[in-house]
Amino acid sequence: MKYLGLAYFTPEKFAAMAPDNVKDLISQCPALDEKMRATGKVLVSASLGDLDSWKTLRPRNGKTHISDGPYIESKEVVGGLFIIEADSHDEALRIASMHPAATLGEAGGWAVELIPMDFYLAR
Repeated sequence: MKYLGLAYFTPEKFAAMAPDNVKDLISQCPALDEKMRATGKVLVSASLGDLDSWKTLRPRNGKTHISDGPYIESKEVVGGLFIIEADSHDEALRIASMHPAATLGEAGGWAVELIPMDFYLAR
């Protein structure tokens, strides 16, 4: 079974952190990412770009309308994603718990949402 992991953060909380604390937090991420990838179960791992460059595309009157994103109005924003292939839900939870947003960054409002995937198409 494949699972989508969405790594969230709270922009206001993250922006309120001292720059040295942010730098320290970010410096811990590569080792945790590598630990997760070392399971051999990670198919995709990505960090998303600056919110100011996001765009939202939606159909309107038969045409695609493009506006500034993010589309969803919320306190938390997706900052990264990963896809894992696990043999069980428990294994997926164990692997997802290795992601930096599941173990660090409480001050920045980090969290991970793990979602079973019904459909997956890769090139």
